[in-house]
Amino acid sequence: MKAKQKETIKSKSLAELKDMLAKAKEKQFNLLFKHSTTPISNPLEIRVVRREIALLSTLIAQKAQPK
Repeated sequence: MKAKQKETIKSKSLAELKDMLAKAKEKQFNLLFKHSTTPISNPLEIRVVRREIALLSTLIAQKAQPK
């Protein structure tokens, strides 16, 4: 993920982040399911989605903490 994309994600609200996280988890599930039946054309996409999920989870945790 590029730096610009990370900055735009960081500026989103908590509800938007949770929605993005749900979509990313669904995408990861679909990719893993497809990859288990037949090899997908770009297996590195699984890694990218996993890291996106980690980033979103971290940002949600940070925004959820009271300051």
